[in-house]
Amino acid sequence: MLRTAKEATASKSVDVALEAIGAERLLAMYRIMVLSRALDERMWIVQRQGKVPFVITAQGQEAAQVGAAMALRPGHDVVLPYYRDMTLMLALGMTPRELMLNVFSRAEDPNSGGRQMPAHFSLPRLRVLTGSSPVGTQIPHAAGAALASRLRGEDSVTFCSFGEGATSTGDFHEGVNFAAVLQLPVIFFCQNNRYAISVPQRRQMAVESVAARAAAYGIEGVSVDGQDPVAVYQVVSQAVERARAGAGPTLIEAVTYRYVPHTSDDDDRVYRSRDEVDQSRRRDPIPLLRDRLVEAGLWDDAREQALREEVARIVDDATAYAEQAPPPDPATVARHLFAEPAAES
Repeated sequence: MLRTAKEATASKSVDVALEAIGAERLLAMYRIMVLSRALDERMWIVQRQGKVPFVITAQGQEAAQVGAAMALRPGHDVVLPYYRDMTLMLALGMTPRELMLNVFSRAEDPNSGGRQMPAHFSLPRLRVLTGSSPVGTQIPHAAGAALASRLRGEDSVTFCSFGEGATSTGDFHEGVNFAAVLQLPVIFFCQNNRYAISVPQRRQMAVESVAARAAAYGIEGVSVDGQDPVAVYQVVSQAVERARAGAGPTLIEAVTYRYVPHTSDDDDRVYRSRDEVDQSRRRDPIPLLRDRLVEAGLWDDAREQALREEVARIVDDATAYAEQAPPPDPATVARHLFAEPAAES
């Protein structure tokens, strides 16, 4: 069942892949990746300034997330993200202001009204289901959501995202096994950034590839270069087609790397060397995609400068908007937890 990204894309060359995805979509991918990185960097700054309590971000994993999001139908397919999916959320349609409202825990935050931890995404208009902090708990939820879609007669697929650490949990086994037995329309998307918080992959699993686990469930497993958004788009698109056609779930492993600590409360210097991080930055997905755009004649220095200026304006606006927005009213702390009495007439 296991195949590599190279096999998944068969004999298609890079040029053919670029032609298949289209210039407009490719340029949109690059814009989202650049915007996500800029928002990400600003979130770290405001956290270090003491303006927000906590950040979990996506630096290094932008290509995997934008490639996956572009293969979905926003607002139609059901999405269960994990806490590192800021680029995925941007690509699906969450706005920079909404992301900053979430980091600042403001009342207007559409994810939870400032009640959830930052980066615990939820957005009903995009069919994004909220999750809890324990790793992997969204996986059985995804199987249930996919079953619900089938029972309703919908042709939506369910997309569930998580890190490789989640594949060592019981929730992973139960969710994937249930989906495999019932051949549910669900895509299990693992962003393997090599570390389960501080534990390297070699110390958390005995297999070299997360995708190899698919064979144990009798489902399709694919490993893909997570630094290549085009390759990820193609693999996820194929999985979407399989799911919509009733061919069951797919486990996709996007091999990537995170450039920053696990969270703003983590010090990654105690478990990985600076040389390792620097080596990984040589395959930063943003300059890699920019080089491909230039090679294809779709990009140049003037367009790059214009994009950087546009992104700076968007990030400044989102930051200022969220910073001045009011926090939740403490009197509403129990709202959404208990049934509220009807107002007297």
